[in-house]
Amino acid sequence: MTDQRMHDSVSPGRRGSRRLTGKRLVAGMLAAVFGLGAIAAIAAETQVFDPKTREWVSYDRKKALKYYARNNQVPEAFRRQIVPFRTAEKPGTIIIDGNMHYLYLVQPGHKAIRYGIGVGREGFGWAGIVRVGRTAEWPTWTPPAEMVARDPSARPWANGMPGGPDNPLGARALYLYEGDRDTIYRIHGTPEPWTIGLDVSSGCIRMNNDDIVDLHSRIDVGAKVIVLMQGAALYKGV
Repeated sequence: MTDQRMHDSVSPGRRGSRRLTGKRLVAGMLAAVFGLGAIAAIAAETQVFDPKTREWVSYDRKKALKYYARNNQVPEAFRRQIVPFRTAEKPGTIIIDGNMHYLYLVQPGHKAIRYGIGVGREGFGWAGIVRVGRTAEWPTWTPPAEMVARDPSARPWANGMPGGPDNPLGARALYLYEGDRDTIYRIHGTPEPWTIGLDVSSGCIRMNNDDIVDLHSRIDVGAKVIVLMQGAALYKGV
């Protein structure tokens, strides 16, 4: 069964009057089933389907801002929902498909909770299997030294920005470890919920704050996290 949309009580918020389903078009062959090995592909821009015009249209930052301002939420495809999902991974495993802008939390019964994500350049250039090493509520954000050097707005926070609604890490953060080593990669919230479904300028894997709070409540420290290689995408689940 394909990874089609299934409305469930886990979906937050009201629906917008214009329903848009999301799709990441891929130039060339999509990756094969993950369990059989991912095949790299060249990813094209994010697109969403407009049912009124019955056309796929590009979904960039400008259009995302307009859609969010009009509907107070992202397109339906990027909202939290339960979907069919076949995998050999046990429930509680996180699988991240950066090309499609989805994070899956594996559930029993060949299902997963699918969340929309935004992917920053730090989160798009890596792949592998890691684990949730620790978590934080309303985490402190400390910009890297390179950002402090080049960005005057980051300099006041060189020693850390306290958690809060304007903090770039949002309401929760999951810190990804390889063994006992912090990889510096994070799954975190964002004060910019309209960026879900987009490739963004900075950050790792971002989720809207309601979704990261929900994910944080469902996972345990030590949870397995699989990040697909850049250019790979899931085909009929994994």
